[in-house]
Amino acid sequence: MVMESLQTSSEYRAESEPTGRVLVADDQPHVLDALQLLLKGHGYRTETVTHPARVLQALKAREFDVVLMDLNYTRDTTAGGEGLELVSQIRSIDENLPLVVMTAWSTVDLAVEAMRRGASDFVQKPWGNRQLLEKLESQVERCRSLRRAQRQRADELQDAREIQSNLLPKSFPQIKDYEIAGMTKPMRHVGGDFYDVVRISETQTVFCIADVSGKGMPAALLMSSLQAALKPLMWDCRSPRELCRRLNRILCEIAPVGKFVSFFYAVLDSKDNRLTYCNAGHNPPALVRADGATSELNAAGAVLGQFPDWVYEQSEVQLRPGDTLMLFTDGLVEACDQDEEPFGEERLNRIVLENRGAGAESLQKLLMQAALAHCGGSFQDDASMIVLRAV
Repeated sequence: MVMESLQTSSEYRAESEPTGRVLVADDQPHVLDALQLLLKGHGYRTETVTHPARVLQALKAREFDVVLMDLNYTRDTTAGGEGLELVSQIRSIDENLPLVVMTAWSTVDLAVEAMRRGASDFVQKPWGNRQLLEKLESQVERCRSLRRAQRQRADELQDAREIQSNLLPKSFPQIKDYEIAGMTKPMRHVGGDFYDVVRISETQTVFCIADVSGKGMPAALLMSSLQAALKPLMWDCRSPRELCRRLNRILCEIAPVGKFVSFFYAVLDSKDNRLTYCNAGHNPPALVRADGATSELNAAGAVLGQFPDWVYEQSEVQLRPGDTLMLFTDGLVEACDQDEEPFGEERLNRIVLENRGAGAESLQKLLMQAALAHCGGSFQDDASMIVLRAV
């Protein structure tokens, strides 16, 4: 084993700045002692383990900047099977943690296989101190750079999540003889679903829901543009079809190529219980009547952001006491179980029919819980819904 005397840039660090935290794994005590002495002498904090299982336990308990590990252990002293398996297991826990593997000069093929499985670098035994320290220093810096980027990304996503959350309604207007409930569950930190309920006059209330194509930040950015364009139009356009026409022209100018928005917009006049709506390529809202009859408010127009000259139409439906209207995005009804069977509109309607005495908020919770249970607790897409119930 080569033990060199040398100075590296780490020796000139400020005493208060730790060089890095290293987890060292080897089943030979004298090797661990030599590595620990070397690394501590150059400012590293070390922890040593002698068994692959102890490596995994340590990684789950504490954060390290690099793992320095042998590939051969007592159960498999030459083939390196335990070490290779350990590399794969570590990568399943942390895809960015640097792994420097140690192997004998005669088993370079083993090191190559370890690199294929996710090791960051390797050194041969007996090692040269200078080479080993340079490799560790490089990997520690790489690890810290990745973690800084991850923290920055996490902070940005959290900020974006809070901004997007503020774009969605925190409460709903009170409408005589009606109950309203709604919620969204983004698949990621941010999503492309949008919904709103806004009173625009003493008797008129807007209900709208939208789904931007795609997921994550790009969808969230287009969703915020939709919301910004929609707000002033709500007060200027009392006709749903005219609003959709004007909103479509705006989105056609700003939406990236291939991006579009499905959109449902309705105005409820509580004076005569008439709902006037325009459906721009969105999932048809489901209407469950008090007598058990079901129907859909079907799409009569193209999605927004694709066809600037599209002429939209609108329809009307009369609401009666006991009726329940459900507006939703496809992430809810297309949530699939392990057999790829979607939750579907049929289940949606059946749950409402089985709970016709429930209020809007109770129904919304029942529907979301049922959809989540169907897909194993994790939606494959952003899922949002509004429940409007006439009482």
